[in-house]
Amino acid sequence: MSEPHPLHHWRHSPAHLFVPNTMYIVTASTLGKQRVFRGEDRLRLLQDTLFEVAEVYGWLLQAWALFSTHYHCIAQSPNDSTNLKTLIQRLHSQSARRVNELDEAPGRRVWFQYWDACLTYEKSYYARLNYVHHNAVKHGLVALAEEYPYCSAGRFNASAEPGFREKVQSFRYDRVNVVDDFDV
Repeated sequence: MSEPHPLHHWRHSPAHLFVPNTMYIVTASTLGKQRVFRGEDRLRLLQDTLFEVAEVYGWLLQAWALFSTHYHCIAQSPNDSTNLKTLIQRLHSQSARRVNELDEAPGRRVWFQYWDACLTYEKSYYARLNYVHHNAVKHGLVALAEEYPYCSAGRFNASAEPGFREKVQSFRYDRVNVVDDFDV
């Protein structure tokens, strides 16, 4: 009999399921939904930090969408998926320090909270993947998802196998239950 998936109980949240080599979606918000990452230099800083930290912790990014007030990302966990909390803490602390240096605001609290979910159902994964790719369209920033430089839609459309791309794009994302009541 196989071992059950490890559950981790975090204060003020339901139990978290940690499964090796599985997809997770993460959404995070800036404190007070402030537009801390406004402008290309700050969004590039956030994107570079996300890429750097994901690599350090062995998470494989599948999709991301970064905005001035929040972000969404989907990543495949490594064998030790319990390091997600540490990855997010490092992403938030590094990006906060860097943006605070640009804004000459040392010690300013940047991040408020994050939400994560283990995507254990294939259809849920495809719908959320499509959701993250199209988030800039949802927020009215671009007409076509691949036009937004701080999301993965352009890379996905250019490099995904045509059959996989069509499959992901066939899933509706307008009814996906993801925390996303942010202005950008």
